[in-house]
Amino acid sequence: MGGDYGPAVIVEGAVAAAREYGASLLLVGDKAAVERELARCKAHDLALEVRHASQVVGMAEAPSQALRRKRDSSLRVAADLVRDGEAAALVSAGNTGAALAIAMFVVGVLPGVDRPAIAAVLPNL
Repeated sequence: MGGDYGPAVIVEGAVAAAREYGASLLLVGDKAAVERELARCKAHDLALEVRHASQVVGMAEAPSQALRRKRDSSLRVAADLVRDGEAAALVSAGNTGAALAIAMFVVGVLPGVDRPAIAAVLPNL
């Protein structure tokens, strides 16, 4: 679970979404670190599941390197979960290029879609 301030702020955001919207979320990252953050946020009563990933993709890491060498990264494990139908979507605050490369390789795109899109932030959602 990478990103500039992960996993702390990512877990805080997931907890906020679960509390405010009743979202059921699957968090992927170093299980011990994620569970420490969940305990800090007092999230024991929320529908949050943690899946372990032992590797992290750095923010400056080349997408091709992440794709080839980080098969147990949170990005790769999350993409595998989407591909296998265990998750409905993948949201990442980490390396965007690596996220797109891994998702394209593991999940693919919908028929008729040539390239993936990056979601825009919608204020007040």
